Amino acid sequence: MEQDEILLHASSFGAAATAYAEHRPDYAQAAVRWALEPAPGLRVLDLGAGTGKLTATLVAVGADVTAVEPDPAMLAELHRVLPDVRALPGSAEAIPLPDASVDAVLAGNAMHWFDMAVAGPEIARVLVPGGILSGLWNVMDDRVDWIAGLARVSGSAAIGPRDTPTSWRAETARAHLPKAGGSARFGSPEQAGFPHGQRRTADSLVATLATRAGMLVMPDPVREATLGRIRTFLASRPETADGEFTLPMLTCVLRVRRLPADPPQAGVPTA
Repeated sequence: MEQDEILLHASSFGAAATAYAEHRPDYAQAAVRWALEPAPGLRVLDLGAGTGKLTATLVAVGADVTAVEPDPAMLAELHRVLPDVRALPGSAEAIPLPDASVDAVLAGNAMHWFDMAVAGPEIARVLVPGGILSGLWNVMDDRVDWIAGLARVSGSAAIGPRDTPTSWRAETARAHLPKAGGSARFGSPEQAGFPHGQRRTADSLVATLATRAGMLVMPDPVREATLGRIRTFLASRPETADGEFTLPMLTCVLRVRRLPADPPQAGVPTA
């Protein structure tokens, strides 16, 4: 995806902030705990926090959370839903926090929007040495037959390259991590997936898919045609045709540790 297209997709969510807050899933608590497990403390930055889906799960597991979000409409929704959480305007490329002020930086379905050439040094700046950077993505479990069928019908705008377990693992292995170099170094990345689910109806699942960036930037006729195909498919499946069902998902985590600074060598001046 070209940079201008990335910016278009990344900036598309504000217009759907209310629907995003209503329909997007939270994150599996087991995944969040694993993401934080090696962190030296519980001061956590939720970066690209959106409407607070990950923020709420972080609060639930006992983290001391600061949320940072660039889109004013998304940030307003976060303030409405989680009024007691410290939430600030800012971005991954310009984080409004002091140096070495957090033990972990987490990003929920957001890290792929970061310009890591700029964001990487910023993330390293606010992390304590030994701190953790984790990206979390909620993906649909296409090992389930009807989910695989839904992915075929929906197309990549609704279920994209990070939205199923196998493609997520390949897409995120290293692509969204800070590049090597500079004074702050990061260790080897780790990946893990945790079972998750969301109660949906056919209508609310269609509404959820309509909040995907690829759908939001579509011309109206194309988007309506795509959503129509999805409705037809869901009406044809016994798992989804009538009433509520659990959407089978995984919360997948990419985790990397900021390495402590190398100790000065004997006899080498440090200033």
